[in-house]
Amino acid sequence: MRDVVEIGLGKTAQRGYHLDDIAIVPSRRTRDVDDVSTAWQLDAYPFRIPCVGHPSDATMSPDSAIALGRLGGLGVLNVEGLWTRYEDPAKVLDELSALGDDPRATQRLQEAYAEPIRPELIAERVRQMRDAGITVAVRVSPQHTLALAPVILDAGVDILVIQGTIVSAEHVSTTDEPLNLKEFIADLDLPVVVGGCTDYKTALHLMRTGAAGVIVGVGADEWSTTDTVLGIRVPMATAIADAAAARRDYLDETGGRYVHLIADGGLQTSGDIAKALGCGADAVMLGEPLSLCDEAPAAGAWWHSAASHPKLPRGAYGAAGESLGSMEKLLYGPADDPDGQLNLFGGLRRAMAKCGYRDLKEFQKVGLVLDR
Repeated sequence: MRDVVEIGLGKTAQRGYHLDDIAIVPSRRTRDVDDVSTAWQLDAYPFRIPCVGHPSDATMSPDSAIALGRLGGLGVLNVEGLWTRYEDPAKVLDELSALGDDPRATQRLQEAYAEPIRPELIAERVRQMRDAGITVAVRVSPQHTLALAPVILDAGVDILVIQGTIVSAEHVSTTDEPLNLKEFIADLDLPVVVGGCTDYKTALHLMRTGAAGVIVGVGADEWSTTDTVLGIRVPMATAIADAAAARRDYLDETGGRYVHLIADGGLQTSGDIAKALGCGADAVMLGEPLSLCDEAPAAGAWWHSAASHPKLPRGAYGAAGESLGSMEKLLYGPADDPDGQLNLFGGLRRAMAKCGYRDLKEFQKVGLVLDR
């Protein structure tokens, strides 16, 4: 039973925990790190590491998505981003990456994203990634899914990601035709990942739409302003555990249909990744950490997709930081810094080995302790 705290007469709140509030507990067994596998599979598509690139233009270009795919992860390109608005967005990205502490940074982001989306560029970017031989995944927002889906599907993507700050299985609208996720997914012959969600009930409803994966969290990090703008803050450890509980119930309900959980938010280090997977996630979505690699298109600057919203931006612009090295170094090392920002999945492998688990499914059973 979840702790419920009375915050005033007639009003209660459920207690939730962030990843920083918990720690992994080793078991009686350890394992050689070379015997540990971080492989996972989404539908028919296998990956060496449980890493999904956050679809921000600061991190995911066609080239960086290709680089991540060749390194064993899954890059996700935003089809509502700069790469589908400009034939060559290099000049725009150079300008954005150089904004530094400019107080007009948010306004400049809004101006850059005011350029209309060009359907022919969606097809071109997908073709570029497909020609490289990687698994092709693109992200579209729920409100633009119906309009852009024909172009996306004709382009030949492998995985479709429908992602917003908060996504529900039942969106009510009196002005526009709402997206019926269950009907939409039923008509497709490719896996669809949907999210984000923050609680058990929403996760279960999203699973019932037929989604192959559910994104848990709202991508919150130090640059996210979803809390201050909307009052929504997600304790990720609790959100992942609740979604994992929904998956267990959905497995029983369907007789074994497994839905993958992708954690998105509060993930900066290899320890954060290990704790997210220990809470029940199958993979993690990385944004800001990947912005610090050499291949990042914004040269160390960082912003969320919602940071450029024309009416209500929900993310601050993060000035460019110094590169930590190649994407391969970030993901696989070797690390020359002890803070957990390098060799992210080498760190995960080491955590799994220290706790005696040989694969990610087993590692979801790891013991946890509340240390705050």
